[in-house]
Amino acid sequence: MTSPAIDAFVAELAFDDSGLIPAIAQQWDTREVLMMAWMNEESLRATFATGRATYWSRSRQELWRKGETSGHTQSVLDVSYDCDADSILLRVDQVGAACHTGLRSCFQSQTLAINPAAHPTTSPLGAQS
Repeated sequence: MTSPAIDAFVAELAFDDSGLIPAIAQQWDTREVLMMAWMNEESLRATFATGRATYWSRSRQELWRKGETSGHTQSVLDVSYDCDADSILLRVDQVGAACHTGLRSCFQSQTLAINPAAHPTTSPLGAQS
């Protein structure tokens, strides 16, 4: 991707007052939602430059490349933004667990079924039946 294309993409984004934007990582082939993290302009540009997901750590106040220490990497296929340009979606190829707890997805722990009849394999507390 060319620098003018990246510049135009970044210019469209609505970063918050802290210069951050929520980023959802989704497995490209299964569409499974893997995790949510924060990005700033620098981490987004690093992602474009390397093809590997790079996020901003609010607690450590530094960039972190997904999988740098764990080996659980995210190769980014494409990035899009929502209709308000205030959140982004990274379609990734996840290697290993996406969640720091060791789970494949950060969205596996608890599910509350709003309409259990529509999802017969999910109980009201998320346990598989």
